Amino acid sequence: VQLVESGGGSVQPGGSLRLSCAASQHMLNNYCMAWFRQAPGKAREGVAWIPIVGPASYADSVKGRFTVSQDRATRMLFLQMDNLKPEDTGTYYCAAQTSSSQCSAAVRDESVSMSTWGQGTQVTVSS
Repeated sequence: VQLVESGGGSVQPGGSLRLSCAASQHMLNNYCMAWFRQAPGKAREGVAWIPIVGPASYADSVKGRFTVSQDRATRMLFLQMDNLKPEDTGTYYCAAQTSSSQCSAAVRDESVSMSTWGQGTQVTVSS
């Protein structure tokens, strides 16, 4: 197992959660890393991603509320989620891809896959 998520849970609207993803050092140095989410009955959505070279990017739906970061010393990828909304509910997945171009395509097109996926962690936002 190369990607393991943690940190999901249930929060009220307006609350915060921090998701973590344990990754191999090789991945953080050489792969595009991304967070996806999927709600029941809905398409997979790319939430945030860090290319091999360049700054992080975000889906419009989370821009200004979510922050993706990585700590290569501890081999961790994080997703800080603030001002959570009910529509943020879903299973969140950490994923990795060797190609930044395919990573960029995967976050926009559900038919494009990433090379490695975590098992997912549930986030529920409800009052």
